Parts: sequence; structure tokens; C-alpha cells
Amino acid sequence: MPWKGEADPYKVWLSEIILQQTRVDQGTSYYTNFVQTFPHIYSLAKAKDEKVFKLWEGLGYYARCKNMLATARFIAFENDGKFPESYEELLKLKGIGPYTASAIASFCYNLPKPVIDGNVYRVLARVFKIKKSPDTTEGKKYFVGLAAELIDKKRPGMYNQAIMDFGATVCKPALPLCDSCIFQKTCGAFLEKNVLAFPVKLKRITRRERWFTYFIFYMGEKVFIQKRTGSDIWQNLYEFFLKETGKPMKWTEQKIRKYIDRELSIPEKVEICIHPPMKQMLTHQVIHAVFIEVHLKKMPTMLLQFDGKWLNKKQLRETGFPVIIRRFLENSIMLS
Repeated sequence: MPWKGEADPYKVWLSEIILQQTRVDQGTSYYTNFVQTFPHIYSLAKAKDEKVFKLWEGLGYYARCKNMLATARFIAFENDGKFPESYEELLKLKGIGPYTASAIASFCYNLPKPVIDGNVYRVLARVFKIKKSPDTTEGKKYFVGLAAELIDKKRPGMYNQAIMDFGATVCKPALPLCDSCIFQKTCGAFLEKNVLAFPVKLKRITRRERWFTYFIFYMGEKVFIQKRTGSDIWQNLYEFFLKETGKPMKWTEQKIRKYIDRELSIPEKVEICIHPPMKQMLTHQVIHAVFIEVHLKKMPTMLLQFDGKWLNKKQLRETGFPVIIRRFLENSIMLS
């Protein structure tokens, strides 16, 4: 992991923001690209939003990216380019919670703040046979208190890295290396022969299903796109003209022509192409998407009322889209 042993608060912060809700194997290449593109806080702070969001494309949870930019600009332009050196001040920055603040505090400033990720929860739960769930407020508080008790006050950064690495390489979720584990004689879960029952899980993720129909409006070589705003998924990324329905739609050419004529005053004499449906799994949602190309002969007046823009192929390649749209673009002839 390229950030391992790093003491530069900018790089530690960057790695932690990227790894929120992201697997290490996926986040590593993003971290490398960000550090190469924006080697210091000032270069990130001065970057255009579109360039940063394009680099973030595919990581999901785009509010992270928005908060990251806000924090970068605050530090660069209002705090002389320096990260706060106290845990409490770090917590005041946008997008920084207890975990990230603890990581920066311990790795960069040698403050005795425990960093508790999934690996740490698992090690503590098994070794101490903790039957409280980290999914609950009570359980989380208990784990935090225990972690704070155990931390090495003189070498907190090294301790935090050690216990996280131990969880990632030895005390693994499904195939822990109990036969070679140094805690064999004291691990409560191992002695009980019930290692996989820890940590206790209570919450099950239920995914909401959503059905998106994307109308790809062409005018010659250009395509109409809009920016996603509000607090919904994919904030600040771009998409085609969207029609969301509460259930799956069985689109036919006749239904499409009727819809675009009624809603957008687009006459029936347009060329239409319906693509096979696609699906994207998010943490709490399943997105079902259908892409429909509509080749226009003249600009529909109704489209002018929507806040969008028309892009050519080169501009589409440089624009940040949700994963499902990027996959569609890469598999279609639109960018060829």
C-alpha cells in the first residue's frame, strides 16, 4: 500500500478519504493517480471541480469528493496550507470523522488516538470475545473505549498500523490463520472454537431498487447531458436526460414516441434505438438502467428549459459520469 508509513498529513488524509467505503485493492490506483495529478494540497485546491470529479469517477459516494475539495481549499487558502495538529480541530474539517481524524493524529502527529476500522473491530471482538455488536451505538462506544485503553501511548501510529495489518493478514474475516496466530492461548473466540461468529453482526443491508431510463438526445455529433445536483446519489456527476419510474418500464418505439411528444414536444419523426438494460449495485441501492438513443433533426424548445449542455465525443471522454453510464459509453460506439 503506497500510503503505508506515510507521515505527510496531506497524503494520509487523501488515502483515508479515498478508502472510506472503498476496498484497498480498488482505492490504491485512485490514490496513486491523485498523488501524481495533485502532489500537494495547493494543486488539489486550485483544480477545477470537473477535473477532480473525473479522477474520482467510479469510487462512488461522491459527497466525499465534494467535501474533499472543500477541505483542500480551506486548508490551502485559509489555513496557510497546514493541517490542524489536534484531533479536535481535525474533526471540524468537512468530510473528516473520528476515524480519519485519528489516523492523521496518530500517523502524522504521534497522538494516542486509536484508529478503528473493520480489521480492528474483528481482532478486538475475537481476542476479547466481545458479544456487543459494533453496529450498535453501545457496541461502538465499548470498542472505542477498549481500543483507547490498549493503544501504545509512545508509538500510537505504529500500534494502529500493526493491529490493522494483523486483522487484514492474519485475523481475516472468512479464513483466519488461527493455526499460526500469536493469540492462540488467549483469544476468547478461538478457545471457544467459534471464531467466525465474531464480531457480532446485527444489521443487514437492504437495497432499494430504482429504475432509470436515460434518453440520449443527439443533435448531429453532440449529445445532451445534465449535472446531478441535490443530495441524491452521484451528486455533481453528469448523466443523460433521466426519466425515473417506480417500476420497470417495457419501452417500445410507440411508447417512446408518445412520451417524448407529450413531455418534450419532440415530434414522432425521429430515429430511435433502444439498448439492452444494465444494472449497477450500490451499497444501499440497485440501479436498473435502460438507454434510449433519440436522434433529433432540430433543437426541441422544451429541452432548452433544462439546465444542461451539448457535448461532442472528446468532451464526453473528459466528463465525469456514474459507473453505469461510463460502462454504457465504453461498450457503445458513442466514443469510438
